Amino acid sequence: MKLRPLMRPLAASLAVAALYIGFAGLPGTAQAQDLKHYDSTKPDFWKHPPPDWFLGDETAQQKGLAPKAGPATGMSADEINAALKNIKLPHGFHISLYASGVNSARQMAWGDKGTLFVGAFGVGNVYAIVDHDGKKEVKTILTGMKMPTGLAFRDGALYVADIDRILKYENAEASLDKMPAPKVVYDDMPHYMAHGWKYLTFDKHGWLYVAFGPPFNIGLPPSGTSQVRRIDPNTGLSEVVALGVRNSVGGDVDPRSGRYWFTENARDWLSDDLPSDKLNVITRLGEHFGYPYCHQGNLPDPKYAMGHKCSEFTPPVLNLGAHVAPLGMKFYTGKQFPAKYKNNIFIAEHGSWNRHQYQGANITRVVVDPKGKHAKATVFASGWIKGKEDFTGRPADVILAADGSMLVSDDWAGAIYRISYGK
Repeated sequence: MKLRPLMRPLAASLAVAALYIGFAGLPGTAQAQDLKHYDSTKPDFWKHPPPDWFLGDETAQQKGLAPKAGPATGMSADEINAALKNIKLPHGFHISLYASGVNSARQMAWGDKGTLFVGAFGVGNVYAIVDHDGKKEVKTILTGMKMPTGLAFRDGALYVADIDRILKYENAEASLDKMPAPKVVYDDMPHYMAHGWKYLTFDKHGWLYVAFGPPFNIGLPPSGTSQVRRIDPNTGLSEVVALGVRNSVGGDVDPRSGRYWFTENARDWLSDDLPSDKLNVITRLGEHFGYPYCHQGNLPDPKYAMGHKCSEFTPPVLNLGAHVAPLGMKFYTGKQFPAKYKNNIFIAEHGSWNRHQYQGANITRVVVDPKGKHAKATVFASGWIKGKEDFTGRPADVILAADGSMLVSDDWAGAIYRISYGK
């Protein structure tokens, strides 16, 4: 299979130039009086985000676009297996259904004894998938939560991020039929639902990296948002490690350097082709990645740049394309895939909604050195987009299995896939 390169630099540069021409006549692009004001000093702000947090600030071209509602309970195993026949992978790789009936599946985490824990978007559940001699049993172990998309596992305990707090469930694998009462390990978190869902990543010291999105598409972020924090769940201490981050729901620690890398969803409502979603790496404490002033490293926001130059901010390691919606990501550290895949990054792209013709809905492979140089991306797995504006699946997270294969969660199909290699 011939892999497709992503986002050609010349085409991207021409698109930026064209967009500037289009924005030149917009009124109030640099006038402070035209900027929205969000008063986050009152508790009601977090309980009831502004009505235009998701919409607003759209160009005429983008009006009328809206997210497509997914299957409420996912797809049947037969439907999923039929859709998997259309998935394209490099030669020697195979994809199969690992488990179905995992409604709205998002981030995954392995327990010490081989239990696969799965968070969920929108339905308030956390699942555990147990292997019984090759047959997968999906157990709903937590219900009634706000939005438990992010979870992690360490030293026998399951950690779940539920919008405004991080919970710790001790001895989780031995308690699947009746989970213990959780301990709140961190709650210095906004209560808003808008861009409030989380992704958890442990570093080697046992601290959690967590991103905090602003509660709107574009605007001046309230304090405590548009940032990445590093949190010690043992003490509740935290530090802000990055600023200027819009919506990040995926990240991993580089096994080569110990640095935290993360995906970022760019702002909506400018055009079908701009701005690009990003792959970033934190190289120093407190660096700023541009939001809301600058997008994709070279595109000042037409309204919120306010005199700032893109050179003031940390550029992305790689621009992934507009509205591909990169979510979960992992460095490949297994031994099953060929040697050239070692330490490559695999990104689950959820796919477009804010675009007239969808793109993304892939697994993208990124080859890059530990310093973030010489990054190159190719499509590793594709085929989940049907027609111009429909899906047969939407990858949400990736995780490595003990045998070196890769699992992919899909919140659209309500499924977990397994990608393996064998000649």
